[in-house]
Amino acid sequence: MPDRYALLLDGGFVIKKLQRELRRFPSAEDIQAACERLQRHRLLAGESLLRIYFYHAPPAQETLLNPISREALDLSQTNIFRQHKSLLDRLEMLPNFALRMGETMTRDWKIGSSAMRALTKGEARPLQANDLVPNTSQKGVDLRIGLDIARLSLRRFVDTIVVATGDSDLVPAFRFARREGIRIYLDHMDHNVRRELKADTDAVLDVPIHP
Repeated sequence: MPDRYALLLDGGFVIKKLQRELRRFPSAEDIQAACERLQRHRLLAGESLLRIYFYHAPPAQETLLNPISREALDLSQTNIFRQHKSLLDRLEMLPNFALRMGETMTRDWKIGSSAMRALTKGEARPLQANDLVPNTSQKGVDLRIGLDIARLSLRRFVDTIVVATGDSDLVPAFRFARREGIRIYLDHMDHNVRRELKADTDAVLDVPIHP
């Protein structure tokens, strides 16, 4: 029986890297194609795929009141919501894909990156309504990746785990899997990652983000 492997995708990381490379929001087919390029890597030759796990969180859908303009923003009506909702719905229906969903936390507003760059350059001006963006963050995604790495390792469901991420918080999970005799391969998608993330893997896969 051939060795088996699982592919674990840090969804937020993968979306951001593909979006930067493609200059548009990635589709489910873009993510599927990226997975297929990984699967053709020589180190996975002869191994069979167990499943592809995609870790993300549902898009925020609260209604927020802009503290400057006093206008209400319904996040469920934004393009960001529609893009992520459509992507997750499509990925869920792809063969061999399983979604692992965390939570999205919304904490009112924060200064957007463009406004912050202007302010740090010394541009003295009052804040404007469009300087503010919703302050959202994902919770529980890293935890779910780590738990699945431990589960796959302890139950010997696979011999190899391939993780697409740039998050060094997963180093303890990588170390645990390797102590259990599981091979860990990392795809950091050309991201500048910390040394220990590379050091605690059995191989770093050098795969183009897109053809």
